[in-house]
Amino acid sequence: MKLPEVLDELGMSRAAFYRLRARGRAPRCIKLPNGQLRVRRDDLDKWLEQYEEHTV
Repeated sequence: MKLPEVLDELGMSRAAFYRLRARGRAPRCIKLPNGQLRVRRDDLDKWLEQYEEHTV
């Protein structure tokens, strides 16, 4: 997925995403030779799963 698509889905700003990425807390990214970032759908889904709340 392109970064704008990921940001839109998460409702997150580009700056917030890059802060998470700098701290090693963002979903796994692929950096293309032209410098653009991509996130695999699978990686985004796995990353989101770790933040799910399980209520009893």
